[in-house]
Amino acid sequence: MNKHKFIQERRPQWKRFEEFLQNSSRRSLSKLEAEQITEFSQLLREVSHDLATIRSRGWGHDLISYLNDLVARGHNLFYGAPPTNIAGFYRYVSIDFPRLFRANIGYFLTACLLFFLPLGISWYVVQNNPSLATRVIPEEMMTRFDQMYSDQKDTESENAKEDETESEEEFGGSSFGDERATMAGFYINNNVGIALKCFALGILLGIGTVYTLLFNGIFLGAVSGYVISQGHGERFLSFVISHGSFELTAIAVAGGAGLMLGNALIHPGQRTRFQSLQVRGLEAVQIAGGAAVMLVVAALIEAFWSPSAVSPMLKYIVGSVLWLIVFLYLAFAGLQSDQSSLPVSQLEPSEKSGERHSA
Repeated sequence: MNKHKFIQERRPQWKRFEEFLQNSSRRSLSKLEAEQITEFSQLLREVSHDLATIRSRGWGHDLISYLNDLVARGHNLFYGAPPTNIAGFYRYVSIDFPRLFRANIGYFLTACLLFFLPLGISWYVVQNNPSLATRVIPEEMMTRFDQMYSDQKDTESENAKEDETESEEEFGGSSFGDERATMAGFYINNNVGIALKCFALGILLGIGTVYTLLFNGIFLGAVSGYVISQGHGERFLSFVISHGSFELTAIAVAGGAGLMLGNALIHPGQRTRFQSLQVRGLEAVQIAGGAAVMLVVAALIEAFWSPSAVSPMLKYIVGSVLWLIVFLYLAFAGLQSDQSSLPVSQLEPSEKSGERHSA
């Protein structure tokens, strides 16, 4: 069967399935008659099989994109359930988010390139030539950094002469602040704000996301290079290593979600840009939500652990473990359920073909 004949025969089923998607919602689908639900399920399997066939024969990217969107929406509608309780939230964090992240990992890798590469270059350049920091960092902020780490150094010297209880009180009264719960709220607001900006600006064809990633990468790299060049390397690195694992990774994840929005607008396939944004935007929002959860974790670590009066070596050890945990979480969490729970659009053609034949 050639491509033209195949499309002619199958197009009515695709349109019928699309009508189901347009007229249904997660809530109303359960209220359909049993015959309608059966028809929807059958159409979902058939469209999945059609997608596998077209992919295997290479019959055009636009057609693949169109059917891929139909299958993804159908699977989410038929199998999905809104996380309305703790169990639902736990499933989202432990399974749904990491596997959705892996299914769209290309956007994350692009965001990493746009964020971490400028960060590393800026860090290296400013650390070796601190005078360049003024081109990126406001002078009043540089003065604040000098004060903060100098005050911390003085506090540590005083603490060494006092007993353990007084030492903890002095450190708690350092420039990092006594009210750590308040600081946690500040960090959450600040960090989530950056991530949401990376994500939301993707609506500007991805240009806003690219700019935000580049800007924050250059700025954070300049700050790191400057602080270390002033002789505060150990204090700075021991402070940021723990929460940095969640914080920096989450910014890149949110940036990847923003790039998904931009790509949906630039390459809508056979849909209008608004329809494409609706389809891809749902996954992007879910990924951005996962980044927000990671940033909340980062903020709590930054407020309660990072400024604690423990040895830098212990902070390095804990920080290294946290970086490993972040990697293992994103790479392997929910992996066993990938084949059973992943949107059908992400399954291999052979699996979808087998699903139809076994139905």
